[in-house]
Amino acid sequence: MEILIGLISGAVGGNVVGNVAKNLNLGLLGNSVAGILGGGIGGQLLGMLGAGGVADAAASGGMDIGSIVGQVASGGVGGGVLMVVVGIVKNMMAK
Repeated sequence: MEILIGLISGAVGGNVVGNVAKNLNLGLLGNSVAGILGGGIGGQLLGMLGAGGVADAAASGGMDIGSIVGQVASGGVGGGVLMVVVGIVKNMMAK
């Protein structure tokens, strides 16, 4: 369940950043794929660093509102960051 929250929030984060940064926009599908990957990776990395989310929920054996908010935040940020990186690389390769 925790991974699913990170993936969905990553897709949302990727699309939000894509709509805000028009020059990095990869389209709906590209933003979503980059966001999903970034959300999964970001959630796992922050969980390993002890910044909440996946590790806290797994350790406690349940999910509370704090862990869900942490997963949404880490997934959204991870998705947005990876979408920006992919957008920058795509723009650099187009030149």
